[in-house]
Amino acid sequence: QVQLVESGGGLVQPGGSLRVSCAASGRFFSINVMGWYRQAPGKERELVATITSDGRTNYADSVKGRFTISRDNAKNAVYLQMNNLKPEDTAVYYCNADRIRTGSFLTSRYLNLWGQGTLVTVSS
Repeated sequence: QVQLVESGGGLVQPGGSLRVSCAASGRFFSINVMGWYRQAPGKERELVATITSDGRTNYADSVKGRFTISRDNAKNAVYLQMNNLKPEDTAVYYCNADRIRTGSFLTSRYLNLWGQGTLVTVSS
């Protein structure tokens, strides 16, 4: 069984910084893509940033230059450093892991998994 556990959300003032973390635990061989998505009240869930196992990143235009995604493959963790936060960044942030390879070396299974979400509130 594989689980994603998030941490680091909270209340921060505009212009402040926050770092959210997500760690995968359980039995698996690898995770191809890890990323962060967010969902604000009344809005659809949107992609924030993704990072592949070899370090390729992708960011939403709204967060470029402010957010940085990183991962530690040895720790099976992904991080999102959020700087210069704006009120419009307020949302529940969800960790996602795609193409989680489980099973055995003979029979592989690939999973997509979501974290439980962590609330980030940007307000004075």
